[in-house]
Amino acid sequence: MTSVTPKRFTIAEYHRLMELGFLTEDDRVELIRGELMQMAAKGTRHSVCNTKLFRELDRLVGDTAVIRGQEPIILPTDSQPEPDIVIARGEADDYLSNHPLPENILLVIEVSDSSLDYDQNTKLALYAEDGISDYWIVNLVADQLERYSQPYQDTQGKFGYRLKQIALRHEFVTLPGFPNLSLELNRVFPG
Repeated sequence: MTSVTPKRFTIAEYHRLMELGFLTEDDRVELIRGELMQMAAKGTRHSVCNTKLFRELDRLVGDTAVIRGQEPIILPTDSQPEPDIVIARGEADDYLSNHPLPENILLVIEVSDSSLDYDQNTKLALYAEDGISDYWIVNLVADQLERYSQPYQDTQGKFGYRLKQIALRHEFVTLPGFPNLSLELNRVFPG
């Protein structure tokens, strides 16, 4: 009996598929652990939240870091996800030759409604494994911000975060790497 296994891609092979035109920016896929994953369509609530969040972070951080919206990052697990927001060190031109790597990233944020389970499980484990120190989920289902920090690996080899903190929509949160900057969540959550 022959077993069937999915074809896994390296990041180089993934980029080659784009160069050859097999994948385009309109395909809405991302590479997760070597597999091409279809990205969920974004509803209006998700889009409004993402727009407000980007604007607030850009206003707060200014020129002290780069705010990237729905742009790729490169992870060692043959992954090139496209988080809703990334705060990366440096300036935008620092990423002309390659997308940010874990050592460049201060914070990864996913805005979640229909993708909540995927973001709380698959993406969380992926980001923890690849050493993303701070991962936030803007949970639109519960109208709260989930803040994860201190990635670790448990005795069964699974990755996660040691700390999880919940912030409610009327609270302020401090940005990782910016102890003097607070984000007012009322300015982020829609309606």
